Amino acid sequence: MSMLVQSLSRPGAAGEAGGAVQTLGERVTAELRGQLISGRLAPGEKLSLRTAAEALGTSMMPVREAVSRLAADGALEVLPGRAVRVPILTLAQFAELTRIRLVVEGFAAEEAARHADAAALEEIAACEAAFHAAAEGEPADPAGAVAANHRFHFALYRASRMPRLVEMIERLWLIAGPVLNLDMRSASARLKGGSAVRCHAAIVAALRAGDAAAARAGLVEDISAAARHIESTGRLRADG
Repeated sequence: MSMLVQSLSRPGAAGEAGGAVQTLGERVTAELRGQLISGRLAPGEKLSLRTAAEALGTSMMPVREAVSRLAADGALEVLPGRAVRVPILTLAQFAELTRIRLVVEGFAAEEAARHADAAALEEIAACEAAFHAAAEGEPADPAGAVAANHRFHFALYRASRMPRLVEMIERLWLIAGPVLNLDMRSASARLKGGSAVRCHAAIVAALRAGDAAAARAGLVEDISAAARHIESTGRLRADG
């Protein structure tokens, strides 16, 4: 059973958004978005629309609706024969995405340092502690680190108090999430004492000090170090 089907099969996996009952198409879209952003779907992984529909107990139409929405965002691609898979980025595409993330997510980190209240700081610190425990455990817990990394980043971005900015970042993570988190899952030896542990701790310290420049610097180094490693692994497609 695929990660997608496991998620869709859980009772109330999508539930309701903001108190409004979701249509089946919206539910499937929300599930797929969450899987992509959190890195539970890997680059190149194919999705069975029929299996997803069966897991939901629905027709193919809501599943096709969800795929169409996500393909329009570049988060999924439809291959000849109507096969659907998570895109495999080229080096140039990944490099461009990284440059955009540095600007947008760096700005969000600055704004978080300016606007985070006590509750937001507590949530971010708790996520940082969970990531540290997963990364530094004996043995390291890659799946736990992936989940905690996702929670840390988006708790940070929400602390900017700019919902539209967070939506922009979610769209970036729709495309970046699969490759970023595949790297974290498959390179568990890199977690212990790695740059992400140090950068996350530096970001929390900067937030507590209200230092916007230091928060951006920590976030930029976090993204840059991961990108450098991913580019060196040969997982990305050659350009051309």
